[in-house]
Amino acid sequence: MKPGDPPKPSLRGSNQSGLRAHNQRLVLSLVYAHGNLAKSDIARLTGLSAQTGSVIMRELEAEELIVKGEPVRGKVGQPSVPLSINPNGAFFIGLKVGRRSAELILIDFLGTPLATLRKSYPWPTPQLIIEFVRAGLPKLLETLPPALRLRVGGLGIATPFELWNWSEQAGAPRAEMDLWRGCDLRAELAAICALPVYLQNDATAACAAELVFGKHPRLSDFLYLYVGTFVGGGVVLNGSVYAGRTGNAGAVGPLPVTGPGGKTGQLLDWASTMLLERMLRDAGRDPSPLWNNPDRWEGFDDLIARWIPIVASGLAQAVVSAAAIIDFEHVIIDGGMPQAVRDSIVAATRAEVARYDLRGLEVPTLLPGTVGPVARALGAASLPLFDKYLLDRNARFGG
Repeated sequence: MKPGDPPKPSLRGSNQSGLRAHNQRLVLSLVYAHGNLAKSDIARLTGLSAQTGSVIMRELEAEELIVKGEPVRGKVGQPSVPLSINPNGAFFIGLKVGRRSAELILIDFLGTPLATLRKSYPWPTPQLIIEFVRAGLPKLLETLPPALRLRVGGLGIATPFELWNWSEQAGAPRAEMDLWRGCDLRAELAAICALPVYLQNDATAACAAELVFGKHPRLSDFLYLYVGTFVGGGVVLNGSVYAGRTGNAGAVGPLPVTGPGGKTGQLLDWASTMLLERMLRDAGRDPSPLWNNPDRWEGFDDLIARWIPIVASGLAQAVVSAAAIIDFEHVIIDGGMPQAVRDSIVAATRAEVARYDLRGLEVPTLLPGTVGPVARALGAASLPLFDKYLLDRNARFGG
């Protein structure tokens, strides 16, 4: 759909009063996806009666979740009044738990980051993360006027699953990483904050952030690859994140690939900043900028130039393998790194894919991600946003 084109009818509402909550979510989802809609457009998209639609929209206005824009006058008839999401209608907090750093983020109803706190560490432990959140939540809330603090809708957590399995790769003491085995992080954080708490795999959360807040409009099917300390991924089918049976769909890290010198290993051994960290340590250089300054890496361009082809080779194998299973339209590659480095990885991966025998395959288009290092935290914050206010599946993304 091009800007200015009338929305295409796609979602159907109900006129039964018992489904008012569904219809409110439906209207919010459509306005969210399209940016702004007139009442006539909403009625056409949902099939709701004029009376039912008017009641719902008045309720959403009264709750300050949507706001009216300036009337747009046409050639005939009454002026059209566009409705849009009120950025101050609700707020959400996201927590990213990484293997080298944690991040807390506060976003408004449109996903705009308002405040961020970061903490670096050699490895994460449950108590360290709990104390980070305990100290950080009041600081984030203090950035909002007192009246708006009541509109914070929840805390979402994006974390790697089974952190204890990666103690060797992260260079962490096994005894400390084993503390995660018996830790219910969602319950621990729910006990120290008066907010609903949600939890999702970090790469899946990052994938959701790209789908919802990214700048590639209307992509309905893609494989998402996020190169962080380890590589992870997510799957989008028919406009929705597909989490899978255990919430781990798209977990490409363990995928067997061939690395430098023909050595077989897992994708996370080669397509990760952990490899670049080892390269820096072996060269006697400080690797901390990798996680302390993910938007700006300076002073080791020579090692980055050696690292990028290794990453691209591994990602290309993942892309070709995935294309053979699901006919993805696109593959989006993002990561916790400077934009220029990410773009170089995308270009190098395209070149690697082209070297394969691709007969019988429709190669997906490779695109750079648009959210970047904040993707996992932003995806975490989106968990309560969609759970509380928008419809699931295609409706929440506009069909």
